Amino acid sequence: MAHELPTHHRALVLEDREAGFQVKQVSTPRPTHGSTVVRILSAAVLSYHREVYTGERPYAHPLPLVGGLSAVARVVAPGPDTALLEPGKLVYVDCVIHGRDDPSATFLSAIHEGGSPGSKKLMRDVWRDGNFAEYANVPLENCIPLDEAKLCKKLGYTHQDLMYLSYLLVPYGGLRDIGVQPGDTVTIFPATGGFGGAGVQVAVAMGAKVIAMGRNEQGLARLREHVRSRTPNAVVETVQTTGDEGKDAEALQAVGPIDAILDLTPPAAAKSPHLKSAATALRKGGRMSLMGFGDFSISGWKVISDDITMKGKLMYSREDMVQFVKMLENGAFPKGADLVDVKTFALEEWKEAFDAAAEYMGIGRLVTLVP
Repeated sequence: MAHELPTHHRALVLEDREAGFQVKQVSTPRPTHGSTVVRILSAAVLSYHREVYTGERPYAHPLPLVGGLSAVARVVAPGPDTALLEPGKLVYVDCVIHGRDDPSATFLSAIHEGGSPGSKKLMRDVWRDGNFAEYANVPLENCIPLDEAKLCKKLGYTHQDLMYLSYLLVPYGGLRDIGVQPGDTVTIFPATGGFGGAGVQVAVAMGAKVIAMGRNEQGLARLREHVRSRTPNAVVETVQTTGDEGKDAEALQAVGPIDAILDLTPPAAAKSPHLKSAATALRKGGRMSLMGFGDFSISGWKVISDDITMKGKLMYSREDMVQFVKMLENGAFPKGADLVDVKTFALEEWKEAFDAAAEYMGIGRLVTLVP
């Protein structure tokens, strides 16, 4: 109920890029129609969060704002039109905001204002603040209920562990979008990054064989060991990319044929020919989910003659999130600390958290802020 909320709370506020964040006392929001106020329990830190807020990654967003991404939270004050969520309910709070009268007006709260006039307006005027705070007012549709008894008591996940959803959901959105099925062989690149490593875990949970591509030999070795020690029946092959399109294609074909590709290429690797190599190894009727910044200039004849499907995907849908939580609650992933190893920091330690997140990457690794 709204009267249970404090008048003010602590939040990590960015007013000036050069000065950086400051922990400040800010007014606690009240719920409105279509929203609920939540108490933040844990918030994820991206590996490139520091770059976003220094401007090194030129992501457009208004200032000032409360930083953040997605969060695990507890409902405190539901809005008057809430039909399901009750005070005390554990929820996953998603950072992807969609315009209610125009779903194409999509943006990432506290990260990127999107590319349409509608998304920019919504971020500027309504949903600019993220979840690096004690409390947040969030859209009802962005709150995904979590079965706390199953997840925390039965399966042994902590609230910090559950923040790994912020990484797992992204590849799940792409894999589900191209209809990955049990028994499929899926190539993932770069598999040694945060989202790629999470993608390997998701594809394995979906019953797929995985071919993990990456440049880092040590990272690939760690990935193999991580999966095999926690999911003994998983089938995971690794291919170290060389930058030679032909050689890499041959290496993939040797462990293929490939049914599907999940591309999560970061901007720094946009010119790498790995996507062309992987596409060459696709079987007839293969599918590609393009979620990164890879070079898409593959052979048109390959696409046409082999009936290749190429689909771009931004993040995931609410239906994806609901379905994924069902998988998690039903024990499709390693239990407890076997899923993820979390480093946790307080709001005042935001610099240390951003530095740690930039280095502590890869499968089963996560950094969080806890207000």
